[in-house]
Amino acid sequence: MLSPRRVAPDGELVAPEPPRPGALGRALLASVFVIAACGLVYELVAGAAASYLLGDSVTQFSLVIGAYLAAMGAGSYLSRFVRKGLVARFFEIELAIAVLGGVSAATMFLAFAHTPGSFKLVLFGFVVAIGVLVGLEIPLVMRILRDRLGFRDLVASVLSFDYLGALAVSVAFPLLLAPQLGLIRTAFLFGLMNALVALWALYLFRAQLAPLVLRALQAGAVIALLGAGLAGADRLTTLAEEGLYADQIVYARSTRYQRIVVTKWREDVRLFLNGNLQFSSRDEYRYHEALVHPGLAALPAARRVLVLGGGDGLALREILRYPRIESVTLVDLDPEMTRLFATAPLLRALNHDALLSPKVKVVNADAFKWLEETGEHFDFIVADFPDPSNYSIGKLYTTAFYQLLERRLAARGLAVVQSTSPLYARRSFWCVVTTIEAAGLRATPYHALVPSFGEWGFVVASRGPYAPPAAYEQELRFLAPEMHPALFGFPKDMARVPTAVNRLNNQVLVQYYEAEWKRAPVE
Repeated sequence: MLSPRRVAPDGELVAPEPPRPGALGRALLASVFVIAACGLVYELVAGAAASYLLGDSVTQFSLVIGAYLAAMGAGSYLSRFVRKGLVARFFEIELAIAVLGGVSAATMFLAFAHTPGSFKLVLFGFVVAIGVLVGLEIPLVMRILRDRLGFRDLVASVLSFDYLGALAVSVAFPLLLAPQLGLIRTAFLFGLMNALVALWALYLFRAQLAPLVLRALQAGAVIALLGAGLAGADRLTTLAEEGLYADQIVYARSTRYQRIVVTKWREDVRLFLNGNLQFSSRDEYRYHEALVHPGLAALPAARRVLVLGGGDGLALREILRYPRIESVTLVDLDPEMTRLFATAPLLRALNHDALLSPKVKVVNADAFKWLEETGEHFDFIVADFPDPSNYSIGKLYTTAFYQLLERRLAARGLAVVQSTSPLYARRSFWCVVTTIEAAGLRATPYHALVPSFGEWGFVVASRGPYAPPAAYEQELRFLAPEMHPALFGFPKDMARVPTAVNRLNNQVLVQYYEAEWKRAPVE
């Protein structure tokens, strides 16, 4: 019913006041907040799953967001063909989104684990289907509300609640949902929220949603399905990861920064971060001896050491073999990593309780920011970061980072950088060398065979000339001075190739790395 026209004292017509939303309108606006939050969660879950499983988070998120927005546009267009039964269609769409969004993460992980070739089809199938349905939601809500709000207030109110719901989830997802609940449980939880919106609509519009009993049974079945999924999320995660990892999983945890999985088979303990192998206990000594000793043994006066990354404590173990070392600062982003390797007996045995040494100070911080802020200087610095598989890690291999590193080196100090494989990722390896040189440091590259990874590369960064040590103070299992010609020499298939410099504004190293490791052989 239209508001009656009013006449001002001067005889001019006054525009009628828009209708107020009332209790029903306010309930629908609150539903907009919830469905906006749910819609964004499914998009974030898909993007995070793709980046976890496929790498290159920028590419995966860009593709997922692009496909999702296009699908939402298609859904909004299709809403024009819904001409009657708006409330019934809204109820049905909410249940459909609840089911698809709720099961999306579990289905994607299971598909990747058991039929990896189908993963992208499953991923974008969910993204497009959910996007189309989410695109239908808001136009239908606006048409349901149009008799309860004036056009101006209708658009402003609906979009305000829509944006607020998206804001709430965009903050909660990285801080709370992904690290505390994990992707599978988060998807089921928000699927339940969509189903509860459908149930709420059933209550609000019960007079228009006959047969009421049948629709209540539909909502109840969806809620029961999603509730069971939420309760069994851990089991679903285990089923997916059993397909991803050949050995028994003894520890698995999603943190704010990564997915940590530790596996064990007989005496072999392995660490995976976001599905990528970080070490195998059967040969990690080769990697960590090569990482630490060529540099530290060449510094008989070294007393203060900095380790960037290396939250597993294995590089620390090698450093602490030198009694002359007085202090070691370890900077690792993820507190769960350092806590795990300082408390789990199986892992403490590997690092010889290095993280509990009174000489060690553990700092959980972003290495880039920490280097910017600290005023300390170190005789020896180890940069033991994961490979540059995405841009957040790639920044730790840029000229900007190496310039910060140089400022923290003592006058005659050395730094060593793990630098991926010069055999399987040849351009990536030499890009690290080129970038260190562009930052104003001398770069001395070398390599060692680590069976779990193949040929692996390292770079000593220094202000002056570097010479390998004539002898090692420690009795090592792998390294010996007579190996140096092979260690610091590169055969033709690993010889230097020209590369661009990796800078913050281009991150060319990540592009090299993605292209090369796609072609690398799989163990």
